[in-house]
Amino acid sequence: MSDIDPDKLKMFSFMLFSKLEGAVTSGMIHLGDQLGLYKALAAAKQPLTTAQLAHTTQLNERWVREWAYNQASAKMISTQNAPSPIPNITDDTFFLSPEQTVVLATDDHPAFGMGMFHRLPQTMESLKRMPESFRTGIGHNYDSHGPEGAVGIERSFEPWTNANLISAVLPALNNITNLLQQGAQVADVGCGAGGAVLLMAKAFPTSTFTGYEISQYALDRAAQKLSDAKLTNVFFNDARTNPLPTNHSLDFVTTFDCIHDMTHPAEMMQAIHASLKPTGTWLLVDIKAHDTFALNAQKNPMAPLMYGISVLSCMSSAMSAPGGAGLGTLGLSATTAQAMATAAGFSQFNKLDIDHSVNAFYEIRP
Repeated sequence: MSDIDPDKLKMFSFMLFSKLEGAVTSGMIHLGDQLGLYKALAAAKQPLTTAQLAHTTQLNERWVREWAYNQASAKMISTQNAPSPIPNITDDTFFLSPEQTVVLATDDHPAFGMGMFHRLPQTMESLKRMPESFRTGIGHNYDSHGPEGAVGIERSFEPWTNANLISAVLPALNNITNLLQQGAQVADVGCGAGGAVLLMAKAFPTSTFTGYEISQYALDRAAQKLSDAKLTNVFFNDARTNPLPTNHSLDFVTTFDCIHDMTHPAEMMQAIHASLKPTGTWLLVDIKAHDTFALNAQKNPMAPLMYGISVLSCMSSAMSAPGGAGLGTLGLSATTAQAMATAAGFSQFNKLDIDHSVNAFYEIRP
């Protein structure tokens, strides 16, 4: 203990509590989204006092004020001082910059960031289950996060997908847009709430789309969205009871951010291969990752978040059955994906030039 450097001790303590600050502020971000505080700030034509913000949202001003102080000091919202009608009193006023507005309050913008914060309580609730998982090795599937977990995933990925799938991603694949226009048999494995399936089905009415999912909460969401969309070329299946065809009948298969979550990803890749025609295409979208922990830690500033969410969600899902592969959030690098695809019988593997802050895109063919 005599070797402790007091300055290093102070800096490490500061760093530790900065992590706690981030966790607590994340909780405040969840509240800002759930209570409509961000949307109220975004809709205002001028900066608001906390009294005005509380009035607009029908909330208690004292609670709104403390929330706003947290958010402004964390630089999540912007502030400036404005003269008060009461002499010698200055009220703090708050507003959103254009960048803060699209990330915090614009649900359909590709940069919208509230999805993971939507499901934050359910994600953190899983901490109570983690000690047993660490002892037994068995994790918990996505339905352990409840219905809000499915909604959070939906809100995380659909804004970017809605803005880019039809216009940028599909045209990057060889001849897929033409094939879908002519009429194709398509499957989306791990379809979640069905956003990508419904988007493609609307754009390509002559093709038939089937979504496969094992989360009952996500399937319930998908069924409701299909009912609202009134599309007749879409079907959703529980993959446990109605799996992919094995007769090489599909033209196109997509997987969005789900292979690394699966208990048996190698077997799923084999199933995808068995479902595709010899001329078919698999679009694999998954988290960008490097081949080693050292590279991930060095090159990805979000590595601590990725590894942490892996324990609470992604790897937990991937180990939710005995013998689960446990790839985890950063477990499917391009090298690993290509090796696994080759082992599953695929012969062509091509990384697509698509810009995304989190995901990598691969075109894979038999």
